[in-house]
Amino acid sequence: MRLYSMPSSGNSYKVRLLLSLLGRDVQTVDVEYQTQALDSAKAEGHMPFGKAPVLELDDGRLLPESNAILCWLGEGTDFIPADPFHRAEMLSWMFWEQNQHEGVVAVRAALQYYPHRRAQATPERMAALLESGHALLQIMDDHLSSREWLVGGAVSLADICLYGYTHTAGERGGFDMARFPAVNGWLARVAALPGYKGLTA
Repeated sequence: MRLYSMPSSGNSYKVRLLLSLLGRDVQTVDVEYQTQALDSAKAEGHMPFGKAPVLELDDGRLLPESNAILCWLGEGTDFIPADPFHRAEMLSWMFWEQNQHEGVVAVRAALQYYPHRRAQATPERMAALLESGHALLQIMDDHLSSREWLVGGAVSLADICLYGYTHTAGERGGFDMARFPAVNGWLARVAALPGYKGLTA
């Protein structure tokens, strides 16, 4: 398999993380923002939706979208709960991550981290994203205050999915992570999983 991955992106990282936790080998093609590699991958038809990550299967089929890739890779593993309700609950967190969490937590980090986006980081927008992000992180903290993992009693794709942007929310996004002790404990549990690799590993 070949993974078209943006090294700095949480969406790409969550796929690399799951691959590492599963002990699966993959050829990685780095396609960072504003690089020739990204332009070439698009021109050659490797990015159906115009963005990373994309997993190219051994037979040449292309699978875009990080959470779809997680579901494909997780099939038949313990990262997808056997219980139907827990499985649906896992998916609800994954949908929430893309629909709510990523559009705030990841966006605020991107406006600060990527030079070509800093012009969009107006004080008003950054303040609004900070307030919204803290509210979203509080939802996670409340949920995790009485459990170790987001779904059921074991790590699932929901945890891998939300770890991608949450673990850099303080460093890159400027969120006050000291306010979320349950989230911090959960972050530490993910980082302690066998096979774990960090964003820059």
